[in-house]
Amino acid sequence: MFDILKPDIMVKSIYSISPEGLIRKKIFGLILDIDNTLVATHIRKPDDNLVSYIKALKESGIKVTIVSNARKERVEEFCKSLDIDYVYKALKPFSRGFNLAIKKMNLPRENVAIVGDQLFTDILGGNLSKIHTILIKPIDLNEPFPVRLKRIFEKPFLYNKPYDDKL
Repeated sequence: MFDILKPDIMVKSIYSISPEGLIRKKIFGLILDIDNTLVATHIRKPDDNLVSYIKALKESGIKVTIVSNARKERVEEFCKSLDIDYVYKALKPFSRGFNLAIKKMNLPRENVAIVGDQLFTDILGGNLSKIHTILIKPIDLNEPFPVRLKRIFEKPFLYNKPYDDKL
């Protein structure tokens, strides 16, 4: 019953995911969350490391789309320097945002993965949408109260499960 909350893979950070590892798993499209997945919640723009990482993914043939529950202004500003597609106000875990991203990437579901830091939005939504799910450790635990509250309910599902160093 709780398999719907189980990620396929758990890694320590976005930088633990290599283009080669994705290609080995036949993943050619990545749906990415922003807050606490790519940057801390209070960071508005990607740093040079993230810009280089996204560029390397794209150069390897991996399509990248942001799917975020944040407002348009937040998502649009963040994605500008990355030059990638996005879906804002995605209403994760509902499938609308995931389906829009998959359509933008023009890939079969079996070749797409979601990378996110939350079980009840990213992983649940990915599993409901029938795509691969990759959970990463949150970057910064200084989060808004509703997210901190959700983290309490996530703990029983993550207890004693190790994060891999890389994919």
